[in-house]
Amino acid sequence: MKTRLLVALIALVMGIGGFSVSSQAETGSVAVIFTKGGFVIGVGGGEGVLMLRGRHYPFTVSGMSVGFTIGASTTRFVGRAINLRGPGSIEGSYSVAGAGGALAAGAGGVQLQNANGVILQLSGPKVGAEVSAAVGGVTIRLK
Repeated sequence: MKTRLLVALIALVMGIGGFSVSSQAETGSVAVIFTKGGFVIGVGGGEGVLMLRGRHYPFTVSGMSVGFTIGASTTRFVGRAINLRGPGSIEGSYSVAGAGGALAAGAGGVQLQNANGVILQLSGPKVGAEVSAAVGGVTIRLK
């Protein structure tokens, strides 16, 4: 009886030791400058940086929207990237749907998500004259 109990206890301890702990999702800070312009179809691009674990990871942003867009604007977004599994998980295509606008100077905010489950929560002031009610997306690539 004692031998069976000892064997069961050893098996239990070894079984628990065999489980691996999944990596924890992290949150990083993001800063992006995005310039957009167009008439009906809006196109834009910019650059940004992800700050994670005390390091800076520069990236490029490109995007396009289809719908009602007229004018041009530059937005300086700041915010956070949630559900990161390392800096590379920020890469990919993010979907965006919404309406917004800026005249001279205003504020913009957006929440985006990619296929890796990373969520960008960004906000910042717009400079320029642009009004849009469009559906589009952006792509982020690390430099």
